[in-house]
Amino acid sequence: MPRASTRSTRSSAGAASTRSASGGGGARASTTTSRASSAAAAAHHNADIPDETPDNALRTQVAAVFRDAQRTTATHRKLAVTLRKIQEACCYEPTSVRKPSGGAGAGGGSASIADFDEDDFNAEFTRCALRVMPIKKSEGVGEKTVRFIGLFLRHAVDKDNEVAGEVDEDASTMPETPGTRLTTQLMETALPLLAGKDKFVRYRATQLISHIINSLDAIDDDLFQKLRAGLLKRIRDKEAMVRAQAVLGLGRLAGNQMEAEEGEDSDESDSDGRDAGSAGLLERLLEVLQNDPSADVRRSLLVNLPILPSTLPFLLERARDQDAATRRAVYSRLLPALGDFRHLSLSMREKLLRWGLRDRDENVRKAAGRLFRERWIEDCAGTAPPAETGQPAEVSPPNLDALLELLERIDVVNAGGEHGVGLEAMRGFWEGRPDYREAMFFDDAFFETLSAESVFVVRTFNDFCRHEGGGKFESLVEEKLPEVTKVAFYLERYIKVLVDAIQRAEEKQQQRGESEESDEENEEEDDEGDTAEQEFIVEQLLHIVLTLDYSDEVGRRKMFSLLRQTLSIPQLPEEVTKLTVSALRDICAPDAAGEKEFCSIVLEAVADVHDTIVDEAEGDDDGLPENDDESFHSARSEVSGDTTPTRANGGGGAGGAGGKGGKKGTPESEEEAARKAIREIMINMKCLHIVQCMLSNVAGDLQQNDHLVAMLNNLVVPAVRSHEAPVRERGLVCLGLCSLLDRSLAEENLTLFIHFFAKGHTELQITALHILTDILNVHGAQLLSSNPALLKVYVKALRSGAKHPEVQAAATVAASKLLLGRVVSDADVSAELLKTLVIAYFEPASAGNQSVRQALNYFLPVFSYARAENQDLMRRVALDALHTLYNVREGFDDDDADIEDEMVSLSTIAACLVDWTDPRKCYSPGGVGGFGLAGIGGGAGAGGAGGLAEAEKKNVPADVHLDFAEDILERLSGNAPKEEKKIIAALLGKLYVSPASSEDRTRDVYTIVSDAVDAQLLPDTASRNALYKIHVSLGKIVNNLDAVAAAALSAATAEKEAAMGGKYRRSVSRASSVAGDHAGGSASVGVSAAPSTTGRRSVSREEDDKTGVLPSLEEEGYDQDDDEEEEEVEDLKDVKIKEEDMDEDMDDDVSDAGTVVRNRMGTEMSSAGGDLDEEEEEEL
Repeated sequence: MPRASTRSTRSSAGAASTRSASGGGGARASTTTSRASSAAAAAHHNADIPDETPDNALRTQVAAVFRDAQRTTATHRKLAVTLRKIQEACCYEPTSVRKPSGGAGAGGGSASIADFDEDDFNAEFTRCALRVMPIKKSEGVGEKTVRFIGLFLRHAVDKDNEVAGEVDEDASTMPETPGTRLTTQLMETALPLLAGKDKFVRYRATQLISHIINSLDAIDDDLFQKLRAGLLKRIRDKEAMVRAQAVLGLGRLAGNQMEAEEGEDSDESDSDGRDAGSAGLLERLLEVLQNDPSADVRRSLLVNLPILPSTLPFLLERARDQDAATRRAVYSRLLPALGDFRHLSLSMREKLLRWGLRDRDENVRKAAGRLFRERWIEDCAGTAPPAETGQPAEVSPPNLDALLELLERIDVVNAGGEHGVGLEAMRGFWEGRPDYREAMFFDDAFFETLSAESVFVVRTFNDFCRHEGGGKFESLVEEKLPEVTKVAFYLERYIKVLVDAIQRAEEKQQQRGESEESDEENEEEDDEGDTAEQEFIVEQLLHIVLTLDYSDEVGRRKMFSLLRQTLSIPQLPEEVTKLTVSALRDICAPDAAGEKEFCSIVLEAVADVHDTIVDEAEGDDDGLPENDDESFHSARSEVSGDTTPTRANGGGGAGGAGGKGGKKGTPESEEEAARKAIREIMINMKCLHIVQCMLSNVAGDLQQNDHLVAMLNNLVVPAVRSHEAPVRERGLVCLGLCSLLDRSLAEENLTLFIHFFAKGHTELQITALHILTDILNVHGAQLLSSNPALLKVYVKALRSGAKHPEVQAAATVAASKLLLGRVVSDADVSAELLKTLVIAYFEPASAGNQSVRQALNYFLPVFSYARAENQDLMRRVALDALHTLYNVREGFDDDDADIEDEMVSLSTIAACLVDWTDPRKCYSPGGVGGFGLAGIGGGAGAGGAGGLAEAEKKNVPADVHLDFAEDILERLSGNAPKEEKKIIAALLGKLYVSPASSEDRTRDVYTIVSDAVDAQLLPDTASRNALYKIHVSLGKIVNNLDAVAAAALSAATAEKEAAMGGKYRRSVSRASSVAGDHAGGSASVGVSAAPSTTGRRSVSREEDDKTGVLPSLEEEGYDQDDDEEEEEVEDLKDVKIKEEDMDEDMDDDVSDAGTVVRNRMGTEMSSAGGDLDEEEEEEL
């Protein structure tokens, strides 16, 4: 029958109308009525699933599509097309009458679906969608169904738009189509479920809404506001999975809203209202991004928030997130999607590289390296970023200009230093880009026009080929880099350029001092930049020189001569000087003769530097003696404390200083004196720096090297006595380096170093600490034992966190090295240092000193688990440290909130102390597999030793915790505060008690614990339970030990009886077998047969002995004289039975178990052991 008035045709340009509910017959009306009630139930807020209605053809086909969709995602697109055909059959009027296609089932199905309208389809679709709500997160069918729903709605809306014709994207209203009406109905049905009681219902409702939001291009305005309000409430949900799904939808809403507002300029008031709304939404999402405790929520926001100038700093901040996966997402997803990295600021590029390449997580480091060598290099090469089609981007061929631009963009002059991130970035670049590795070629033209970027390319390429890959890339260096002689010529050329640049800068600075110009600052910055670049080029060439092969004698001599001349240049920067001295040491022979030659060459260069500066400084003075042979010594004498800036005007200095007394009244003479004082300081600083670099490369005995002795007396000692602070501090460093070469010199100057620490400023204190630590590491801890003041230096430094946090950090690292390296051998000194470190780790004063916290976070567990002796040392200081921390915490009564933020609870501190002394975690070199923690077996390689390894793990000797228990009980018996006793008593229940501990120690501690139980030492229930717990554990072990001892005694008695004569013949193997069973840890007691009066043994009895079967007493023909031994056997059996009863009682109340064990161990075991000995003596 025709239905022209009930649905629109496919060719209609207007919106599709739904079919009227009154178009069918009687059966049709009943179906519609029941379906209406179903839709009403679905819309009810309290109904998760609508009431069921009778099955029909539409439900069968829609449900079949959903059933197939939850199986696999591979057929989702095909199923969406199928479901769309069903929707069209219900919503649109067919344009032509189609003939039934053969099968009755198919034809009948089409005819039946044609009887349903749009409301029917929407109700059935919503009904199937609501079935997803209660499904748990772990079920994959829920995820697949939600993805199918989003795919179908997107497909339906697109098809509806095709039917409706061209849609104006700028239109303010959305056209109504069956797809949009279905979306609205489904969303409004799911919105009330966002506040459901069940967490999985809230999760699935939020997931469904967020997925639909991300699947569609546009949503109705009214629905938009409802979704925004509902999802905003869910970002505060207590379940992280709900919050993660809520921010997915809100991120898309915020992005669309910002885009819409950027295009709205006509209505200013309306735009302002929306602007405030979007700003508020973004502000709340950024707050969640920074503060949400769930890493999944933060990561979801990271990849879904719109990338805007206002949000970008917050997004890049996640590169320092606590979660490794979130940090990795910054480098693998956010930054590649950001586009050209050159839009970032220079400081942000450097920070991102440094954070990523130095991350503690390997995956983050790999992602950062991949970003640098694959994405950023392509941006510089001009390659377009990859499209969002899933296809990988096309890699451009190697381009040296692009690589140079990339290095320029990360400011390689500052990032390419020894502590910069450029070296790490380029190391990963050469490793991950073999095409660039092979394409590089460094010819003469390249070296003649070196820039900071190009020389860094050569340096990093040389380092990678020589140090990475096990030497397989060294052929590339030989092929692409010039020989030693050419490198020497290039180095000489760029050193000359550097010196000229420095001289020009000094001349311009002098000229600026005489005349004031407006552009002084700009010119000064240009000069400094040019000088810094030339200095960087020379430094990189010297790094290459350090790795060259000097088997070529011609090249070696040329390089040696160049470096010798270079070291004599007074204007040479300090870093270049350091590298030059290191290169000279590498060229000289490594033996003692080569070391002496090296020292003599460097000291000659020191003399030349001094003579050059003195000649320039005093060229106008006529009265100065210029004896070449004594210039070095006279310079040392002049600077050795007699000639200082303060005495230059007083005339008491050597070397003709008194000849200027007549000029000191004029301003010119005062300026001249000031300049002379500055020159003298420069003389000392330059010479001392060269000497410091030399001493860093010397390892021989100081007394065996005359050059070093002369240098010490003529330069270092006068510098330490100088009144100028910079000279004195550098002299102190040189004296410390000399002390490392001679023990007697170190002993003589220990007091001096301690004095510098006590009276110096912060930097000088740190220098003194470094010197003292190096001396102890080189010359041994005997110096620490013989100088009690030295220990006070470290303790004072470790306690100076509030005033001098830098000093505390340096002292923490120094003390950690001394303890880890076992340099400190004295037990009392080690205990004092360790106690101070433990207190510093937990006290509030170090809460803001992250250097101290990070160092101790590594040191304390590593030190404790390294050796059993270290755990015993930790046990010695644990209670004293806990007492000190208790007093610290008690001093913060008025600021409880602050102390909770800055200091963890005492129970947590106590748990850490117990964990650090746990013997099961102690490293054991002789364990399973030869390495690993004590008792912890190897992995797959252990083979069948897994059970043995587990047994060894359970039976680790725990004497350290037994001693800890004794210390705790001793402290509990004292006058400690009640709260402190509660904390200490709780440790008793956490101690590890092992049957593998020494027997004497176990019995002694058990006696002490039993006395504490008898004396009712602890008043509160929690403390008593902890005491009873260790009492029961120790009682069980002692009980087993007594049983084993009784079995061994019985076996020994049997052997003695067998040795007395033939009539007491016994099977030795039988007795040893029984004794062996009990020695292995069994709680049973072996019963040895009494000697038979007839002395006969049957064959069957011997077989029973071999198999361990105990025959009955009647089979052996025991006489009445053996009644006493039978009583012994019964006593021992009673011991075993009661022992098993005690094991069952351990599961009962701990407070009752302590008394049970004490009574049994005190009465029954004593009778079983003592009576047995007396009866055996009487029988023998």
